[in-house]
Amino acid sequence: MDFRTRILTITTFIYFTTGDQNDAEYDLAIIGGGIVGMATARELRVRHPNISFVVLEKEKEISFHQSGHNSGVIHAGIYYTPGSLKAKLCVQGVELLYDYCDKNNIPYNKCGKLIVAVEKEEIPRLEGLLERGNQNGVKDLRMLGPKEIKEIEPNCEGLKAVHSPHTGIIDYKVVTQSYGQTFEKLGGHILTDFEVTGFSVTKESGHGIDYPVTIRGTRADKGSAREVKCKHVVTCGGLFSDRLAELSGCNREPRIVPFRGDYLLLKPEKTNLVNGNIYPVPNPLFPFLGVHFTPRINGDVWLGPNAVLAFKREGYKLMDFSAADAKDAISFRGLQKLAMRNLGFGIKEMYRGFNIAAQVKLLQRYVPSLKVSDVKRGPSGVRAQALDRDGNLVDDFVFDAGEGELGSRILHVRNAPSPAATSSLAIAKMVADKVENTFHL
Repeated sequence: MDFRTRILTITTFIYFTTGDQNDAEYDLAIIGGGIVGMATARELRVRHPNISFVVLEKEKEISFHQSGHNSGVIHAGIYYTPGSLKAKLCVQGVELLYDYCDKNNIPYNKCGKLIVAVEKEEIPRLEGLLERGNQNGVKDLRMLGPKEIKEIEPNCEGLKAVHSPHTGIIDYKVVTQSYGQTFEKLGGHILTDFEVTGFSVTKESGHGIDYPVTIRGTRADKGSAREVKCKHVVTCGGLFSDRLAELSGCNREPRIVPFRGDYLLLKPEKTNLVNGNIYPVPNPLFPFLGVHFTPRINGDVWLGPNAVLAFKREGYKLMDFSAADAKDAISFRGLQKLAMRNLGFGIKEMYRGFNIAAQVKLLQRYVPSLKVSDVKRGPSGVRAQALDRDGNLVDDFVFDAGEGELGSRILHVRNAPSPAATSSLAIAKMVADKVENTFHL
């Protein structure tokens, strides 16, 4: 690339990501620059090179929230109900992801995973997981005994374990940014610092009749108004998917309730305690997977997380608080019912969030040589958990659209459940199919 071309490329990138571009017109706008939004934008651009696309992201860069605040595990597809959409998309998605990373020089490590039973009553559930994984088509799973566990993880102790050699680790922020770069190279536009505040039918003046949806927004740092006109909209709003749906006249349910996960971090001199991922056998009485050991692509090792209600949708610190977000969550009947069913579990999770020793005690069930002095407080992430009014975790994909001229032109991805990052390319294909059928592209 010569100097002139390099300057033109940089100038174009800056213009499209930070320029005002009020009254810009596009065939289709994707709201949300997380991994699902960017994978969907890339997939649609590949399929429809003659259609103009824009991604609107409220932060100053893409992959700022869930996509940049997760454990980075590439899941193989063991946990999910055979035949379910989650199982199919994960098994398809992991192969697509590894292939994409190979072609685009994105580093990853197939360090593997052990799901370890440390009590006899866990063994039937572990055997069920092995059977489930085999039914889902997960490759090369096998059951290990204590001696074989030690061969893979010398510091781990357990009665039995399922070994998944194709589970890996990656930096999903890098993956998301790569999707964005591909999208832009194909002619798509990304507008950052565009916080969507509303949708309306475009007034029929100029090209209004050709671009009937007006998306209103603000620039966060200046508070100035922004506006984009388009023919169709897809929202992939993650932590704000319910609020985006409400802006277009849809019901707010399923409601997004934020759960924060706090990790501990192994000190650098102790990262050799583990080689790969070490996970517990999930307890069906509780809604989350439990604490685990997770190596990172940069050499760190994360321990955890706990799972507690976040009193701010983007609150990554222990004491982060938003009165509006807290009231929104606590007043929701679905959360109240979930909390009552899991009151003891919730109290223990909150306690472990403040007490490092309590968190380490759980982790010592799998690596007894771990000490409190080996760890320090690490990062946190916030998970967008969709709940229905009966307090059930919404475990499947939810699409929504409104009525009338405005609502019929907006498709909301209301819920893209974990493992959405692993499955992102497979999810993108499914969402793109839905977009094509809904908007007759």
